[in-house]
Amino acid sequence: MSSINTAKDSGGVELPKGYQPGGDEEYMSALQLEYYKQKLLSWKDELLEESRDTLDHLKEENWQEPDVNDRATVEADASLELRTRDRYRKLLDKIDAAVRRIENNDYGFCEETGEEIGLKRLEARPIATLSIEAQERHENYERTHIDEKDDN
Repeated sequence: MSSINTAKDSGGVELPKGYQPGGDEEYMSALQLEYYKQKLLSWKDELLEESRDTLDHLKEENWQEPDVNDRATVEADASLELRTRDRYRKLLDKIDAAVRRIENNDYGFCEETGEEIGLKRLEARPIATLSIEAQERHENYERTHIDEKDDN
């Protein structure tokens, strides 16, 4: 992800140059919310740019390769790119949902327990909706139920 800009959004909060959220300030303060909003929007812009590049590449691709093996390679590469872009599309939806949570002042709190997700987790995964503990419970539950399905 690219660096965060020093810009005012519609809410009028300006981030100081080089700002990083810290534990010495109020959790999900206006500065922190603006930081994560800009981080998310920057990530979204990067994903959209990569998607445009993929579309341009696919338009330029020679789909009429005379050699069967070359054509198969082109089709396999295109299929892989499209699967990657589909993952990006799903990620874009999660980014948009995170921005909405920022705008609704729900961002940074576990949707299951209401506890703080934590700055370190949000820095690593700004679209996180669960605390680490809640995420672990969720994953353990899924593993248990997948194992039960496999046993039947």
